[in-house]
Amino acid sequence: MNPAKRQAIFSRLRTANPHPTTELEYATPFELLVAVVLSAQSTDKGVNLATRRLFPKAHTPEALYALGEAGLADTIRTIGLYKSKARHLIATCKMLIDLHHSEVPADRAALEALPGVGRKTANVILNTAFGQPTMAVDTHIFRVSNRTGLAPGKTVLEVEKKLLKTIPAEFRIDAHHWLILLGRYICQARKPKCGVCLIADLCEYKDKNV
Repeated sequence: MNPAKRQAIFSRLRTANPHPTTELEYATPFELLVAVVLSAQSTDKGVNLATRRLFPKAHTPEALYALGEAGLADTIRTIGLYKSKARHLIATCKMLIDLHHSEVPADRAALEALPGVGRKTANVILNTAFGQPTMAVDTHIFRVSNRTGLAPGKTVLEVEKKLLKTIPAEFRIDAHHWLILLGRYICQARKPKCGVCLIADLCEYKDKNV
C-alpha cells in the first residue's frame, strides 16, 4: 500500500471520529489498567458491567488490595478467567504500592513487569492513559491490517512495528482506536461489511462484498 492511500484512509477515519477512545469505562490510569487486564478474552461490555460493581468500592491499588484475592474474584466472577485475573490484579496492586507509590508507571518495562500485563496491555495503557503513540495489536487490528493491506504481517509484533513505521505521524496517537473500532463493527471476521465501510475503495482486500 502506498503512502498516499494510507494518508487518505486515516484522514477519513479521523473525519468520521475526531476523538476516538476505548470503550472501556475508567476514570484514572489505575482503573484503565484494571479494566484492560480484565478484558483479556472478554468483551468490553462485560468488563464494564463488572467494573461498575468493582470501582465504587475499590478504585485505588490500596482499596483493591484490601479486598483480597477472594473478595476481588467474587466481585468480578462474571468475567472469564476471573480467578486468575483476580490473582494477577492483587499481585499488581502490591507492586504498584511497593514500587511505584501507588501510581501506574508510564514506562513499558515497568508495566510489563506487572503480573497479567503483556505487551498489548502495556501499549493500551501507554496510548490511552499517557498519550504515547503506541499500537496495541489485538485480533481486530491484526485482521484489519492484513485484510486491507495496511500492514500485512504473520505475527502481532510484525504488524505492530509495520503500523508504527508506516502510519503518518499525525495519526499515530489515535490510529489504535480507529482500527479496533473498524475491525469490531465493520471489518468483521466472518463477513466484513464492505458496503458501508468508509475506506472500501482504498482497501486492498481482494474479496470485497461491496
